Amino acid sequence: MPDHVARIVAVTKVYQKNKAAPPVHALGGVDLDIPRGQYLSIMGPSGSGKSTLMNIIGCLDRPTDGQYFLDGEDVAQMDDERLSRVRGKRLGFVFQAFNLIPQLTVLDNVVVPLFYQGVTAGERRDRAEAVLKKVELGDRLTHRPNQLSGGQMQRVAIARALVNEPSILLADEPTGNLDTKTGDAILALFDELHQGGLTIVMVTHDPEMDQRCERVVKLRDGLINEDVPGGKAVGV
Repeated sequence: MPDHVARIVAVTKVYQKNKAAPPVHALGGVDLDIPRGQYLSIMGPSGSGKSTLMNIIGCLDRPTDGQYFLDGEDVAQMDDERLSRVRGKRLGFVFQAFNLIPQLTVLDNVVVPLFYQGVTAGERRDRAEAVLKKVELGDRLTHRPNQLSGGQMQRVAIARALVNEPSILLADEPTGNLDTKTGDAILALFDELHQGGLTIVMVTHDPEMDQRCERVVKLRDGLINEDVPGGKAVGV
């Protein structure tokens, strides 16, 4: 395995809704290396390109130009089917809105990503139960999302993101729908996951996150204008 879990080289992204509309240059040539095991925060004002960059890191979108290496493999030019397989096996996502399936139990929500990977039913259950215990929800397996608090729903979403043992955990404003106390508890869980060796990339507006991460990358107008150590940087 390469030392860098992700490497982005001269990546641009241009959107154009139709021929009559002017092109929107979301990313203007970004270079970014993410070492394995790093806790990285991506910040910037609305329209800075941070969501576009996260979508590219998460294989939800492709660059217009440039290269993106994930675990040493250039995924930028993969077709949709192959990109979907990479996304399912190597990436975990946590969103502000939780995105749980209301009709399913907690256990079944967490199992969902494993259905598409040929994992046996017994192993799916074992892995889902293990990650739910890790996020302190081992006693909520048969509950449904509407029976949980906001913090518990986000813990289910984190468990779902972890169940495929991803190379990178991507979190998009994961505390945005939570009160301060509950949000702090979720961030403490991210701290624990990072201490266990997980690579985490978090998109956030929260200026306090620069003290929780090892590294802070700030975007403006589609370019990185600041790349500095965070409060938890080794040796800082």
